[in-house]
Amino acid sequence: MKALLLKRKKAFILYILACFFPVINQLLGNFGFAFLIGSIEKADMKHFYLAVTIAFAIVLVSSVLQLLSRFMRIGYMRDTLLDIRIQAFDKILNYSYANFSKKSKEVYISNLINDVNTFEQLFFHRLLNVIFRGGVYVISLAILSFMDLKFALVIFGVSLIVFVVTKKFENRTVLMQQEVSTLNEQFTLKAANTFNGLEILKLNNIENKFLDQTMDTINRVEKKRFHFTVFTEGQRSLTNILSYVIFIGILMYLLQLAFMGTSILKITFMLQLANGCVWPIGQVLPMLNELKSSVKIYDKITKSDGEMGSKEPGELPFSFENTIDVRDLNFSYEGKEILKEASFELKKGKKYLLKGASGAGKSTLIKLLSKIYEDYSGEINMDGVSYHEISAESFNDKVAYIYQDVFLFEDTLRNNITLFRDVPEEEIMEAVVKAGLEDLIDQKQVGLDFSIQENGKNLSGGQRQRISIARAILKKSQILFADEATSSLNDDLGKAVEETILSLQSTVVAISHRFYEGITEKYDYVLEIKNGVLHEYPSDVYFREEVAL
Repeated sequence: MKALLLKRKKAFILYILACFFPVINQLLGNFGFAFLIGSIEKADMKHFYLAVTIAFAIVLVSSVLQLLSRFMRIGYMRDTLLDIRIQAFDKILNYSYANFSKKSKEVYISNLINDVNTFEQLFFHRLLNVIFRGGVYVISLAILSFMDLKFALVIFGVSLIVFVVTKKFENRTVLMQQEVSTLNEQFTLKAANTFNGLEILKLNNIENKFLDQTMDTINRVEKKRFHFTVFTEGQRSLTNILSYVIFIGILMYLLQLAFMGTSILKITFMLQLANGCVWPIGQVLPMLNELKSSVKIYDKITKSDGEMGSKEPGELPFSFENTIDVRDLNFSYEGKEILKEASFELKKGKKYLLKGASGAGKSTLIKLLSKIYEDYSGEINMDGVSYHEISAESFNDKVAYIYQDVFLFEDTLRNNITLFRDVPEEEIMEAVVKAGLEDLIDQKQVGLDFSIQENGKNLSGGQRQRISIARAILKKSQILFADEATSSLNDDLGKAVEETILSLQSTVVAISHRFYEGITEKYDYVLEIKNGVLHEYPSDVYFREEVAL
């Protein structure tokens, strides 16, 4: 937090300075009011007119200082909040895929929206008030020390008592704010599930049930917010009661001074200063607790945690000239053993078909070979270099993926194929033809500039998958991983796409349950997973045995 606030040192100094302007306003107001009351004691109209003039001048100066304070603070607040959003977003993007998948994406959305908004609403407002009221307290106490040292020491002592009482509430305040944050995450997740599955809910007439569940989540969020508000307001009420008792004691002391002949001007000014010590300390300490709770929210959304942390990233560049050698590979997921002592070799340029029953671990193996999962035992080496030592960024530049579940952006068809890179038109069209997207483009008047709706809901499943295939072809990667690339295509198009994939110069590792006679046999090797054990066969041997069976 300190690094964030001091990132713009000059702007932060101006911000702190601007927070003290209200302190000046308060003290000027105290003096003006005391001077005005003191003029009554003088019983002199000239003195009264002078007091009114001074009071009016103070009002003007205070208005200017208030305006300056806001302008000096607002820019720093805007830039700092932008930094927080960037830090929160960077934290999420820097997770490995495996670690990112440990939480629902709706949780991350809640962090970026609800938690950042909570921080925005709490932190700067509370920081301003802590500085303002703390400044009023310190300066008022200092002036009182010159006017009446014993009185100032008593005020300081009772303020410490208020501090100790309020300190007791700190941990509970922080905990309750964190609970609000967690419930916000749950609500965002529930709402997302409702919207994403609305079609299923309506078709099964259970939308009212989900509505009730969502309303229950909303109620829990609002109740927790209400409890937090009541708790913090309760702190203020308690400290205000203490401050009121102290204020009565101050009045009794000042009344004795009046009986001893102290001027009304001095008594009024001392009363104002004493108020600046007693009431602010009662208000600032609950705000300080809320300030600390908002700092905890900042830490939560911007700082890495041990559970989600990943291994040290590799730094070596991707270099694949000969083989990817897998030795004694073991991998378990949520306590279930997926792969046992798997050993095989991927040769550059060769095509590998991955077979096995549903749930056997085929997709898991692809994720291991594509550096998505890295918490395995055994070795995966590329030309003798451990996967762990290879830069993820360099690796991803040279690898392409075709998945059965395709994600599409709400953007043009062109940008969904190129993934927002600048690519020559002829290369795009070559990928379009090979992926079988010509018919789609011909149907649309704007061609490649056709707008795709949310995750491609205005496209068929086959069209969505062909876009994924076009992406992979356009990338011209050294390694292509394909997970059921043709599952949503008709036989003729599936056969054409499979032949295109096998004609690429890339090393191909593909999962497919389809068999295209005359095409599928062109794979060089078949990797078959049975009961966690991987078997490797030359393609001709595997399919000859399949035919024999």
